[in-house]
Amino acid sequence: MPAGSNSSRQVKLLMVCLGNICRSPTAHGVMEKLIKDKGLEGSIQVDSAGTSTYHIGERPDSRSVAAAAKRGYDLTTFRARQVSPADFQEFDYILAMDRQNLRELRKDCPGAAHGKLSLLLDYIDNEHDAVPDPYYSGPHGFELVLDLVEAACNELLEQVCQEHFTAHGAS
Repeated sequence: MPAGSNSSRQVKLLMVCLGNICRSPTAHGVMEKLIKDKGLEGSIQVDSAGTSTYHIGERPDSRSVAAAAKRGYDLTTFRARQVSPADFQEFDYILAMDRQNLRELRKDCPGAAHGKLSLLLDYIDNEHDAVPDPYYSGPHGFELVLDLVEAACNELLEQVCQEHFTAHGAS
């Protein structure tokens, strides 16, 4: 636990997109590295999932893997999975990449867990209201995803640390 921590358990973050092969594994990889760089791997856990069953068991899109690797993120060990009912209890923050996936999460989410749901880009001010799906957009789309995700994950991590690991934060 970091100095000043008042939390006795890991804070858990879940990144969610449609198929769990482009955006959410990218956010997973970015956040995982940020957590490691701050020495918080024992305090914060991150995972990713999709709202659909399209790609269960598949590796992230090779273009996502390549773009992420150029910036020092490793997505090679991730495998696509679908959001499960247990995720709504297990995770403290469930972050959708866009409004459609947020709507899908809200349909399946028990009422008590609705406060855990948000858009990842709610953590930054920018012209985008969602992390755009890069699947059909070419290389520039994967770079844009990384730009947005890096900015949002940095702010999210800062907020999580303030809320859970300060002398006056919530636990």
